[in-house]
Amino acid sequence: MNLNNLYFHIHYCNSKQPNDGKKIRTQISRTLQHHELLLVTGGKGSLTLGGKKHLLQEGLIFYLRAGLPHTIEMDEEEPICFYSVHFSYTSIGYDEGAWSIGKVHERLPLPPMRILQNGYLVVDAFQRLTAAWSAKLPGYELLARARLQQLLYEIFLQVKRQNQNHAVALKVEKVIQHMREHLTERLTLAELSDLVQLSTYYLTRVFKQATGYTVIEYFNKLKMDKAKELILDGDKKIKDVALELGFADEFYFSRIFKRTEGISPSEFYSNIVHGV
Repeated sequence: MNLNNLYFHIHYCNSKQPNDGKKIRTQISRTLQHHELLLVTGGKGSLTLGGKKHLLQEGLIFYLRAGLPHTIEMDEEEPICFYSVHFSYTSIGYDEGAWSIGKVHERLPLPPMRILQNGYLVVDAFQRLTAAWSAKLPGYELLARARLQQLLYEIFLQVKRQNQNHAVALKVEKVIQHMREHLTERLTLAELSDLVQLSTYYLTRVFKQATGYTVIEYFNKLKMDKAKELILDGDKKIKDVALELGFADEFYFSRIFKRTEGISPSEFYSNIVHGV
């Protein structure tokens, strides 16, 4: 699953905080047909998943996928405080100028339950999301969708940092930095593997986990971003742009550009620079 290609629809957001006057049922048993993220910020209670009861505490975040039966019980004296968002999603692709709607996956690659470590960015993102939804100002759905993506980014980052060896994460960042500094060159997977002293197989695996792209796909993506900047300058031929970015074959460069942007470099030049 490439997380960069997901499109989200928010059904609703909810929250319960101390002294806000909201009344919440003390027991809820349900099976949702969509997905929910639930962040506990205080209070007492339990959530039962797959026959296992989890005592609720501040900092626990739950991912309740569609079709997962669960029961939430709350202490009557100290009911839980929380933020929640209910949503559905699908994947959308864009290749060579054509849009496509992909498979609707059963679940996101998130654990059902996790305790946040230094999760203030996740909490802040959740607060911003529920505030945007509750305010109902013009454009709130678009804003809320953007903030859901920000929330998911922070959650995925947390999960990766907790699951992934920190030293390996730094090596992935080192590879990306090396790519940015050598956009005009032709780098190979073997060279990048040697740079961070990882096998090509292992680097390929951890890089895809961290970015959603293969090593070469990511390098070409950076090159295409730079190509657009060079084309927008308006004083370079397409062949010169290709050569500057390490492509000896102008036609191969054009194929990669069109796969990314949906139009050829010359069409991009005409549309953007001359407004044709």
